[in-house]
Amino acid sequence: MAKRDYYEVMGLSLTASDPDIKSAYRKLAMKYHPDRNPDDQDAEDRFKEAAEAYSILSDATKRAQYDRFGHAGVTGASGTGAGGFDPNTFSDFGDVLGDLFGLGDLFGGGGRRSGRQANRGTDLRYDLDLTFEEAAFGKSTRIRVPRHEECLECGGAGVQKGSGPSTCPTCQGHGQVRFQQGFFSITRTCSQCQGSGQFIKNPCVQCHGDGRVVKEKTLEIKIPAGVDSGSRLRVSGEGDAGSRGGPSGDLYVMIDVGEHEFFERREDDLVCYVPVSFAQASLGTEIMVPTLDGEERLKIPAGTQPDSVFRIRGAGVVKTGGRSRGDLYVNVNIKIPTKLSREQRELISKFLESEEAENRPIQKKILDRVREIFG
Repeated sequence: MAKRDYYEVMGLSLTASDPDIKSAYRKLAMKYHPDRNPDDQDAEDRFKEAAEAYSILSDATKRAQYDRFGHAGVTGASGTGAGGFDPNTFSDFGDVLGDLFGLGDLFGGGGRRSGRQANRGTDLRYDLDLTFEEAAFGKSTRIRVPRHEECLECGGAGVQKGSGPSTCPTCQGHGQVRFQQGFFSITRTCSQCQGSGQFIKNPCVQCHGDGRVVKEKTLEIKIPAGVDSGSRLRVSGEGDAGSRGGPSGDLYVMIDVGEHEFFERREDDLVCYVPVSFAQASLGTEIMVPTLDGEERLKIPAGTQPDSVFRIRGAGVVKTGGRSRGDLYVNVNIKIPTKLSREQRELISKFLESEEAENRPIQKKILDRVREIFG
C-alpha cells in the first residue's frame, strides 16, 4: 500500500512552521494513542503513521529532502526502511508526548541514576504587619520563621550513622521501571524510590529518612521605606532547605500596612482633611498642619472656598527604590457654626444686611429677566 503524503497525514500545508508541526502531532497522538484506543488496529496504524511523518517533518534536513524528492528522498531516514515499522522511530518524541500521558521518559532513556536526586527547597511565605509610619519610613525587624533545615544527625543523608542507602530492589538502581506496551517500550518513575535509584533501609531516627528537620530560625530583615500593602520582599536562600543537598528555597515577606487616623495614602502621596472656620476662610489665615515629620505652617488665602485643596511638596511617602518623596494634599473643609453667641449673631446679621444690600441690584436684574421670559 502506497504511503500517504506526510503533510496530508499531519493535516498541514507545505509552509507549516515548526510549532505548527509539533502542535499537529500532539493532537494526532492524543487522538490515536493506543492507551486511548485499546484493541483498535486502525488507531494504532494512524498513530504509527503520524509518528513517522513527524520524525521527518520535524527535522529540517529530512524535511528538505522530502520536499525535494518525496518518500524516495527519505527512505530509511525515519527508521522504516523499505517497509514495516521500527519502534526506534519514537526515540525522539519524549519532549512531545511525555507530558500527555504521565509516563515520564516515555520512549527510551531509563539509564541508571547517579544517586539520590537533589531537589531545591520550597519557597516560604511570611505575613508581616506594619504600622503606617513603619511602612513610610522603613525599619529593621526580627522575624521567626519555622522551616526545614538540614538534619545535623545524619548530615542530610537521611540514613543512620555507619550505614548508607542501598540500591533499590525494584528498579535495580535505574530510578525507572520499564515494561512493554503494544509496539513500544514504556518507562515510568519507580514508585519505591521515587526515581532516586536508591532505597534507605535504615533511616535516620531524627529526620526519618528525609534528611531535614523542622526548626525555627530568627532572621533580621530590613524593610525599605515606602512599602505598602501587597509589597513583597524576597529573602534569598531563607526558605526550606533542599532535599539531598539541593539548594534552599527563598523566603517571601508579604507586607500588610495598617490605616492611619489622619492620613490617607494614594501611592506616594498623602491626603488629609483640615477644618477651617467660616471667618478664617473669608479673611485668610495661617494654620498648622500635621505631617509625617511634624507640624508645618500652611497659608489659607482670603476667600478660600469649600473643598479647596493645597499641596505641601515633599511631605508624602518615600518613593519605592528612590530618595524623593510624594506630596501632601490638604483638603479644606469650611466649618459652619451650629450655635452662635448673641454677639456673633449680631455681627453676622450686620454682615448679612450689608451683603444683601450689595447683592440687591443683582437680584433685581435676575428677577426682571425671569419676568420677561415668562411674560
